[in-house]
Amino acid sequence: MNRTSRLCRTVAAVSAACALWSSAHAQAPVTYKVIGQPAATGLVQKNVEKPFFDDFAARTGLNIQADYKPVDQLGIKDTEQLRVMKAGLFDIVSLRVSQNSRDEPTLLGLDLVGAAPDYATARKVYDAYKGVLDTRLQKQFQVKLLGAWPFGPQILFCKKPVASLADLKGLKVRTYDQNLSKFMESVGATPVPLSFTEVHQSLSLGVVDCAITGPSSANSSGWPEVTTHQYGLGVQMAVNAYAISMKAWNKLKPEEQAKLQAAFTKLTDDIWAYSQELTIDAMDCNTGKPSCKLNKPYKLVDSPLKEADKKTLTDAVARISVPTWAEICDKANKSCSADWKATAGKVLGIQ
Repeated sequence: MNRTSRLCRTVAAVSAACALWSSAHAQAPVTYKVIGQPAATGLVQKNVEKPFFDDFAARTGLNIQADYKPVDQLGIKDTEQLRVMKAGLFDIVSLRVSQNSRDEPTLLGLDLVGAAPDYATARKVYDAYKGVLDTRLQKQFQVKLLGAWPFGPQILFCKKPVASLADLKGLKVRTYDQNLSKFMESVGATPVPLSFTEVHQSLSLGVVDCAITGPSSANSSGWPEVTTHQYGLGVQMAVNAYAISMKAWNKLKPEEQAKLQAAFTKLTDDIWAYSQELTIDAMDCNTGKPSCKLNKPYKLVDSPLKEADKKTLTDAVARISVPTWAEICDKANKSCSADWKATAGKVLGIQ
């Protein structure tokens, strides 16, 4: 074998080795660090969200694994999710919208008190507003919105007889954002901001008389053990969102971004449907109806909705919710309320 042949073989061997190394390196799995919904919130987290992230590579069609942990098991407050994302500590977050609205008031435009009392309206608001919110989150926190979904109508659970909003006068009511607190004040209640995990004990000890959450979340966390009445006036829809850091997003090729977005669109669509199913069932389960199937049966008193309370809630959107929120949001983001009125406000007929 002459010198040229030996050199060619050597070059070929090195090239082959480099190709194998490059292939192996390219196929090495990436792991995303993911903040999930609190495990205490119940069946959406347990039966839909967690399985999605546990099987992340298969669900997305990408060579990416997910290191998924619920926020209540991380030692991170659910009000700090955007901050830790901006700091680069996590790649994807299951974002608690109302809880993070103090850091970014624009978020609350998805879920103003009284604006979206049902699933169909909430979906219209999200579809209209998502572009505005995505742009803002990218600019302020370097995260991209991948989708949003609701836990469902947020209703009252009380340890005292409550059959109307008028019965809340003088009572201490757990709230979770400033918009809801302002509405509770307007009907004579005293708002008490508490995280979800603090509520059961606070009800038990009398720190609060009532608390607001979705029927299924209340059921999963045992609130009917420490309350007696359920009043089904849905003041908000408890919208939550998925967001990815722009750093992680920008590392993906366009076709990979499309796959990831498609997977999250399917996930959020699945949760919209499942949430509605859970809400109907939990309303029955909380009051011990035979139709209860998915949640745990309890024996709360379910007070019929008052038409006057529905009107009070509807009137509160233009009178309380939008002005209160706009004042705060426009200070942080000067086009905030104008952007909302041009999108979500337009589909709701609120200008």
